[in-house]
Amino acid sequence: MSVKSICQQVPVIPVLVVNDVSIAQPLAQALVNGGLHVLEVTLRTAVALEVIHRMSEVPGSIVGAGTVLTPADVKAVKAAGAAFAVSPGATERLLAAAEDEGLALLPGVATVSEVMKLVERGFDTLKFFPAEAAGGVKMLKSIHGPLPDVRFCPTGGISVQTFRDYLVLPNVLCVGGSWLTPADKIAAQDWAGIEAMARFNVDLVKTQ
Repeated sequence: MSVKSICQQVPVIPVLVVNDVSIAQPLAQALVNGGLHVLEVTLRTAVALEVIHRMSEVPGSIVGAGTVLTPADVKAVKAAGAAFAVSPGATERLLAAAEDEGLALLPGVATVSEVMKLVERGFDTLKFFPAEAAGGVKMLKSIHGPLPDVRFCPTGGISVQTFRDYLVLPNVLCVGGSWLTPADKIAAQDWAGIEAMARFNVDLVKTQ
């Protein structure tokens, strides 16, 4: 499955930092039940690979790995069952490793030159990161003029108050964000609350 086709499936990809393996499946199930079945688990915890493995067993889920930085990361997340990888930027070694492993990659960009280099490599769907700090909606509008065929998943600093401003842009397929899994609901294992929050965000997009 291509990254573009994955990004087309949901308006928001929850970006997850999970420290406890035991909550992996109920958390994933809550988000899937709420209509957000594409998930990004960041490699920022010691248990991230096991979390990816367990979440990928939840029916209907498409689980990717975030904060993928090295060829070793690419191999590890592919072995853990990740359907795709997300990186904050792109290096030649990282791009080559993803190609070698046959792993769909959503590489990060923050400048027009970075976009052009990845387009030359055959990419048509990219992560715009850090979205708000790198110019946000205005920057993406500006990029669309000279590069109308490139699509983006903006991530970084986006909230429930601002994500729809991105989704109305012609070159945005979806956004990534961590607001869907607030720390207090995770700590309380409030899966019903997280499911309701996911559904609320999906419904917001339908009504805009």
